[in-house]
Amino acid sequence: MQKIELTILGLSYSQTQTNSYALILGEVNGKRRLPIVIGHFEAQAIALELEKMKPSRPLTHDLFKNFADTFAISVEEVIINKFQEGIFYALLVCNDGVKVQHIDSRTSDAIALAIRFGSPIYTYEHIMSQAGITYDDEESEQAAFDPPLDEPVSEFNAFSLQELEEELQKAVDNEDYEKASLIRDEIKKRNIL
Repeated sequence: MQKIELTILGLSYSQTQTNSYALILGEVNGKRRLPIVIGHFEAQAIALELEKMKPSRPLTHDLFKNFADTFAISVEEVIINKFQEGIFYALLVCNDGVKVQHIDSRTSDAIALAIRFGSPIYTYEHIMSQAGITYDDEESEQAAFDPPLDEPVSEFNAFSLQELEEELQKAVDNEDYEKASLIRDEIKKRNIL
């Protein structure tokens, strides 16, 4: 089966499931998107690494990466290999220099590890045709990522950019990643304007 390479396009609150996030993967050189609903902790692990924020102590995915590095094991690629009853399944393709092993993984964990290892993410055509979404234009795709109009005003509106940076560091040091992500969002919003 021919593999389709995917890239991470975004992460947003899921509007269909409470306390969940939608991870949006996009087809490289294509218009199809693969939305995957993931939990809060997995979203946090992905967001922290995407934003290059380092927690004061390693999270589980960081520990896995350190462990693998210590024993010269690499994650060569992640393959989202099955979609069944609304659930995605994935494989980690690992290599220790002697043997290649395929390890079953939750898709969210596999993607969190792919980011840390710098590994490509793939899926198959039958999964894209079954669960993928195609956007006709950039405007309708952007609307899928835009927050609702009634989103509450950020508690960090009154902070200066420097104060936000300081608060972000404090939140990461205190392992308050939910607060850190809110501060990061406020910083991003200001950098866009």
